[in-house]
Amino acid sequence: MKKNKSGQKAKSGSSLIAQNKKARHDFFIEDSYEAGLALEGWEVKAMRAGRAQLKEAYVSIRSGEAWLLGSHIAPLSAASTHVRADPTRTRKLLMHRRELDNLIGLVERKGYTLVPLKLYWKTGRVKLEIGLAQGKKQHDKRAADKDRDWKRQKERILKHS
Repeated sequence: MKKNKSGQKAKSGSSLIAQNKKARHDFFIEDSYEAGLALEGWEVKAMRAGRAQLKEAYVSIRSGEAWLLGSHIAPLSAASTHVRADPTRTRKLLMHRRELDNLIGLVERKGYTLVPLKLYWKTGRVKLEIGLAQGKKQHDKRAADKDRDWKRQKERILKHS
């Protein structure tokens, strides 16, 4: 391992594992929360190899606990033979009780939904950023695309002048 001037290990590469880019297009993200994941050993190894997806994933709350459904973690071919790997299994999210109670109230009463935004490493552990979101209508998506295109065009004009 490389070390920096202070003698600590230097960070190598990015800590980002997977990102749900479509979530910001389909939803208005009001707030975000950090949650841990209860994983099996082969899942951690696969995530180190960058074999995780959040594209079709969503967060559900059942019996006072948060669960990640629909995420796909492709097992490595060199994974253990005595473990049967299920790439789309339901994974438990680890959060503080106060945060969970707050989220349960917002989701059940105010009509919000919970969307996984990104999966990343934090001090050797896998964390999931969850967004408290409201769905966008089609015209909202078009307006957001139009604004993004206009900003891009503005940058081009300013760059040339």
